[in-house]
Amino acid sequence: MPQDKTEGIYVIHMRKVYRARHRRNRDQRAIKYIRTFLERHLGGKVILDPAISIYIYKKKIEKPPRVVAVRFMKIDQGVYKACLALLAKR
Repeated sequence: MPQDKTEGIYVIHMRKVYRARHRRNRDQRAIKYIRTFLERHLGGKVILDPAISIYIYKKKIEKPPRVVAVRFMKIDQGVYKACLALLAKR
């Protein structure tokens, strides 16, 4: 059962996107995976910021990033907005 959260950061690994069948549409699967991951963990509708799509499409269709950090914030009851969170590299 998801807890009621107002804001936070999730680091999402794209392992399942890379294991799927074809390489051609990994970017589309990555966007769907991010949305379903957030909906599952937050328990509401998620609106993705266009910056997430730009970040995923940046490295071509076949090679989305392996890890994406996403910041979410609650807009309304059961509605969340997700944007890209840039983490410092080690």
